[in-house]
Parts: sequence; C-alpha cells; structure tokens
Amino acid sequence: MELEVRHLRALCAIAETGSLHKAARQLGVTQPSLTAQLRRIERALDGELFLRDRTGCRPTPFGREVLGRARPLLDGMASLLAEARAAAGGPRLRVGSTASRALPGWLRRLRRRLPDTETSLLVDVSANALLRMVAAGRLDVAFVHEVEGSPLRIPPGLDVRVLVEREPQFVSLARDHPAARHEVVDLADLAGDRWMVDPSVDGEWAGLRRVLAAAGLDPPYLHADYHTAAALIVTGDAVAPCQPTSGPREDMAIRPLRGDPLAVRLLLAQPPGADPAVYADLLAAYREAALTSAGYRSWLVRVGSPLLGVA
Repeated sequence: MELEVRHLRALCAIAETGSLHKAARQLGVTQPSLTAQLRRIERALDGELFLRDRTGCRPTPFGREVLGRARPLLDGMASLLAEARAAAGGPRLRVGSTASRALPGWLRRLRRRLPDTETSLLVDVSANALLRMVAAGRLDVAFVHEVEGSPLRIPPGLDVRVLVEREPQFVSLARDHPAARHEVVDLADLAGDRWMVDPSVDGEWAGLRRVLAAAGLDPPYLHADYHTAAALIVTGDAVAPCQPTSGPREDMAIRPLRGDPLAVRLLLAQPPGADPAVYADLLAAYREAALTSAGYRSWLVRVGSPLLGVA
C-alpha cells in the first residue's frame, strides 16, 4: 500500500480532532471505514500511530513523527491548488461555517455584491477545523461559534471579529412537554429529561455538562447529530440546546432558558487584509435571521440588544 494525500489528510484529521468519530464526520466518511483505513495505514508503515481509549485518540511517538512530515505536505498541496485555481479562473470566495440560519442570507448578499466571484460554502461541525482551514489557505473566511467556557484554538495570524459577544442558547422540547407551557423555561423544569448533545461539535458537550452540573443536575445524555435529535425531541425522549434563530415547528417547542445559562460567542475569521465588507454582509444576514424568529426577537427586545438598531 502506497500512502496518498487522502491518507495523510485522514491522519491529520484524527490527530486534530482527537477522535475517530469527529474525524470521520469532518472527512465525510463513516467511523468504521476510517478505522479500517487507519489500520491499513499502520500496517503499511509497520507501526502504531495512535493510542486509542475511551477518551479518544492520541498520537504515539511514531505517530507524532509521521504527522510532523504529513502536515507540511498537506499545507503545501493546499497552497499549490489554491494558486493554480486562482491562476486558472476568476476570483473565488471560499466560505466556511458552522451551522447557522444566517447562511442563506449571507450567501445571497455575497453573491449580489460580488456577482463575478465564484462563492462556495463548506459547513462543518468543528469550528476549530474551519479556523485551521482559513489559516492554511483552504478557506477565505469562516463564521464559527465558540461555546462559553470552551475557548477555540485560534491559529496565529488570523483577523477575528466578534459578530455577537453572547448569543443565548435556547432549548428545544416536545410541544406537549409540561415546560413548554411557559414562555421561559427553568433548568429545574427539565430535571427529569434526557439531554441530547452532538459530541463532535467543539466544546458543546463540555459546556452543557458544566452548566447542568452548576444547576445541580446530572441527567443522562444521548449522543447524536441534531438532525437525528429532532425525532427524539418531538416524541419526548429528549431535550436539546438549540440556536435561538431556530425556526418554529408544529411538533416542537423552542424556549429561552431563564438566566441564559448556555451561550456562545459568534466570530468571523479572515486572513489579514481580506474584504471587510464580508463582515457587514454577515451581520445584516444574522440580524435578518434573528428578527425572523419570534422567540429570539422577543428576547432581543427584552435585553435591549444593539442588534435591534443595526441598519
């Protein structure tokens, strides 16, 4: 077996995320296939690259040596491809983002303002991965969220602007959940519920556990992506944190939490000297999404958010 670029990319993804599950999500493959690929690579190199246990994956000394050679090769390949594409065609804007209701409006504004620019979008659950891609030249801009209490690892050299200093996270629950009768939900009202969380979202599981522990709660957790979670929430099998911009559903209630104990910070990262109007486009799109959500709009009014006055 000869090592290819995709094999090096897989090794770096495992090392960067510290998890086969997270790396598989980032690479768009299944965890069993990534595990099998790692075993083939280790056989080809005749050495163990990662120590695997319940807490995740850590490079062995041999693995660190291989990764030290792999990363510069991948960065060089990314730079070569970016330069070749720039020379072959017109202007391009490669956008990366964690999931957000502001994305459609943002892309619409970018394409309207930059009609001759080819604009692409990459959505990833890992904010840290997106930031690394901007630093490596594989993305031109990244819109990410940082879970309160779990700082992101921001690579040096990036220009990072704060879009929203503290965005509250609401809770999604079944429409017939007793707590759904209230406009604002106390964490104590959810003491008997299972909480669903996606552990591949950077900082989210740690942040949720920290907040629930501070409230004296130690609930059971379900691990799944948030698309899968919807089916569990509507049947009353789980509750889950959600973005305040989440749209209404007939079978699901979305409510703010009293005191806003869960929150994220929204950031935009670009290389130095990049187009500053990208930030203004995003801010306008985010405000549009925020005011479209009745629950979030009410919250913004209640706290006197400056977003209400953004033109």
